[in-house]
Amino acid sequence: MTKFLLSLHVLAAVIAVGPVTVAASMFPATLRRALGDSDDSEARTTLRTLHRICRIYAGIGIAVPLFGFATASSLGVLGDAWLIASILLTATATGVLTLLILPAQDRALAETTGSASQLPALTPLAPGRLAMATGIFNLLWATVTVLMIIRPGSTTGA
Repeated sequence: MTKFLLSLHVLAAVIAVGPVTVAASMFPATLRRALGDSDDSEARTTLRTLHRICRIYAGIGIAVPLFGFATASSLGVLGDAWLIASILLTATATGVLTLLILPAQDRALAETTGSASQLPALTPLAPGRLAMATGIFNLLWATVTVLMIIRPGSTTGA
């Protein structure tokens, strides 16, 4: 059962987190293009598609920690330091996505489509800041991936 849960956990991570990291990484460059040329409807369409990918796959991504907890419980490693660190990093990545990246993408879409007055202006639109937040998100996930592979001190053999 452990190998099955681990397989589901890894598949969920690849299928859910992978598209978010790629789409979120592409968003700032496309945003720069859209802001540079207000007549570029292709860039605005691409922005909407990238944002939709981020939102939908972020929702699907809830399966990753669910399968992860089930796998960790099955392995008996819920109290291990590497797992606790991974959980904290995953929670941080989730916070960066839900509190920084997705709202910034919402504001960017509103600004590029001329409906910016519908959203509160929390911060000025800055593609560079969005790129930085996305980089932090990706770095957090890369760190979690490394921890999951190395599992310092692990003797589970799985």
